[in-house]
Amino acid sequence: MADSARRKPSSQTRKLSWCCSLTGHPPSPENPVIIAKPHHKKLESISKPSSNSVPNSPLSSKSGLHFVGRIDPRRILSPGRVSPIDSDPTVDPIHEIVADPSPAVDSAPKSRSNSFRGKNEASLSHSGSWSEPCGGLFDVRLKLRGKKGAALVLETTSEVLIANSEVFAGLITEYRKGLGLASDNNLNNDSLKMCRIEVPDVENLGVFRDTIELMFEEDITKKLLKIGVYRAIDILEVSASIMFTKGVLSCLKYLEAVPWTEEEEEKLRGLFSVFKFEETATQDILARLNLCNSVGQQNLARQLVWSITTCTDANARNELKSLVKGLFCKSSIYEKDQPELNKDDLYVVCQSCLGSLATLMEEASHTSPKGSVIKKERGKPLIERISRQVDNINWLLDLLLDRQMGEEFVDMWTCQGELLNLHESTSPMIRYELSRVSANLFIAMGTRKLHCRSEARAALLQAWFCPMLSDFGWLQRCKKGLDMKILEEAMGQTLLTLPLKQQYTLFMEWFRCFSKHGSECPNLSKAFQIWWRRSFLRGSETYSIESR
Repeated sequence: MADSARRKPSSQTRKLSWCCSLTGHPPSPENPVIIAKPHHKKLESISKPSSNSVPNSPLSSKSGLHFVGRIDPRRILSPGRVSPIDSDPTVDPIHEIVADPSPAVDSAPKSRSNSFRGKNEASLSHSGSWSEPCGGLFDVRLKLRGKKGAALVLETTSEVLIANSEVFAGLITEYRKGLGLASDNNLNNDSLKMCRIEVPDVENLGVFRDTIELMFEEDITKKLLKIGVYRAIDILEVSASIMFTKGVLSCLKYLEAVPWTEEEEEKLRGLFSVFKFEETATQDILARLNLCNSVGQQNLARQLVWSITTCTDANARNELKSLVKGLFCKSSIYEKDQPELNKDDLYVVCQSCLGSLATLMEEASHTSPKGSVIKKERGKPLIERISRQVDNINWLLDLLLDRQMGEEFVDMWTCQGELLNLHESTSPMIRYELSRVSANLFIAMGTRKLHCRSEARAALLQAWFCPMLSDFGWLQRCKKGLDMKILEEAMGQTLLTLPLKQQYTLFMEWFRCFSKHGSECPNLSKAFQIWWRRSFLRGSETYSIESR
């Protein structure tokens, strides 16, 4: 090691207390090139005591740290030539302290700073620098050993490590006590040997190096702005493991003030499950990671549904319906922590929408009491208000079907006798809106998404099948998202689920309507043929049994 590197820095060169050199020797058969890939893994502390460690070391029981003996400094000098060099017999033994904090993993290391001196472990050759007395600047050597075989050596000052890291401060103090140099008056003694600290099983050497480098920064937060959130979380993890308090507080301050991606949020959430930080420093971050206890999840879900059904802006309402349905969908990625939609709450909203729809249909049929129109909606066309309520009902039905809670809605829709009476006295260009609800129920039954008892299916078809036949032409002209082919197929399949005698009544009603109106009526010919074959076969069997 050059003498110039050992000079004590002046006050103007305080920042340049490190230097870096990571050049390694070329690969050889005995020393293949190893490319370390990042591994996303939570921080762990793994202690690997040496065979000649001191088990009764004051630090070994608490932090997994211990003393080991001197390491043989034989190294590969050039490609293809291995030259073992014996240790200098004149040098004194060197104490080495092994530490176990394993830092977090991250992306590729950033650009190296000139504020430290580092060497690739494979490029270290035998020299007096391993044991020469430290006359000034560099008196601590950190040897970082990666899990994938890579290694990095950093030389720095004990003053910075002691001032910033409680873990390193304890190790250095313990080392000096072992040499009898704990007194500050002895720090400049030429007999002081360089303190060597080894950190094994480092998952990412670059993150650990960046963390040590931050100890030399006056404004750590400004440095973190260039590093980014993802790497700052890894630095926070390393800072916590070596008890670098200033680094921890700076990382927490930075992370609280910037947005996170979902990946960064999950990474931060995992880190907080491992480490317990000071409450005053983390309360704002925890408030972002956790739902406020004062907001009930059940109340939140109900409020969202009510707000959408009362929204007057069409574009906003459609956007919000799609958003909330996606959040509450069973296949949603948020299902684990999502608020639960209560069945009773949904049916209360359905009943409210049906009541509003009945009021609007009364207005359309000129049977509503004078002045019953809601003041805030007088400026909107009647047909628009009716269509909006039908959209709300169909959206609520989709939510119920997705959660397999739609059976009761079948009974609710069947019992709308007031709407059935108003259907007969209302203009076809308005009343067909009611059949949009029936159409969605028929599609759900015919495509096996809705399962209900036979009596409920029969009552629904008895009530709404004929209105559907009369409104089918308007549904074709104003589909509003309906697939008419699927609707025709589903209507036929739903009819075929009834007893044959009930099928007979409804199929004959369809036959008369279709023969009179043609394409203005749904084409149920395929289902009619199936009914005919089943009825004929049943009739033949019955006749043959009676004749016997």
